[in-house]
Amino acid sequence: MSRRLKLEAWLHARREAWRAAFARGPVTSFIFEFVSFGVKQAWACLFGGLMLALLVGSFLFYPTNAALARYDFLTLAALAIQAAMLAMRLETWEEARVIFAFHLVGTIMEIFKTGAGSWIYPEGSFFRIAGVPLFSGFMYAAVGSYLARVWRIFAFRFERFPPLWLQGVLAAGVYANFFTHHYMPDMRLGLFAFSLIIYAPCVVYFRPDRHERFMPLAVGLLLVALFVWFAENLGTFARAWVYPSQDDGWHPVSLDKLGAWYLLMIISFVLVAAVHRGAGRQEGQGR
Repeated sequence: MSRRLKLEAWLHARREAWRAAFARGPVTSFIFEFVSFGVKQAWACLFGGLMLALLVGSFLFYPTNAALARYDFLTLAALAIQAAMLAMRLETWEEARVIFAFHLVGTIMEIFKTGAGSWIYPEGSFFRIAGVPLFSGFMYAAVGSYLARVWRIFAFRFERFPPLWLQGVLAAGVYANFFTHHYMPDMRLGLFAFSLIIYAPCVVYFRPDRHERFMPLAVGLLLVALFVWFAENLGTFARAWVYPSQDDGWHPVSLDKLGAWYLLMIISFVLVAAVHRGAGRQEGQGR
């Protein structure tokens, strides 16, 4: 048995022991399930949470005269976290492939977007491509890591799951629009509508504790995008990257970015779904 499976088995045993001790009625059972949901979400966010802690911690405490630039420190730290998670089998190689793919997709977009002046990286670094520090790709990887892990940890299954090829068409359109809207009409509203057409009928079932719960998939994607938007506010506060409107001082990121993160979430979701296809994890099937 892998270290990850042993750890998850140990955590399951501890949860059952705590449930027996504290969940003795409908109210305490609800509280226990709610807490269990939060703990599982935190576990799924492991990579992203560590990255956010590094962004804020390095902003507050990293020495300004250090020989190693802060951005380079973040890049090396992100590599170390990823390697440690794989070595300890807290992440599967299957999940790592999804994370790498989203890392690559994000880095290409970063190079284009910074060149177009959408945002900047105000500090210098050695590990960079076309002015984009390499740690930036790990911020996209954190989203991919979360979706891959939460799918497994909550034992997702779906009803009315859209055909993967149709989701792929949507994801390709979303990615293309991030580039083309600088030169052509922005197709964002059409992409929102397309996503609702194919995802609104879909229901995702998940298991926070003993019983399955369900949620419309479109709502779940929007909620994840909302939390990524909160994380982006922390990232810009820590000056990991800066939007032009924040040159004169930090302020919350525009809610327009929530829509952008919702669409970007779709790309990552489709990548994860492509990995899980044929593994008995789609419509009407558990794990």
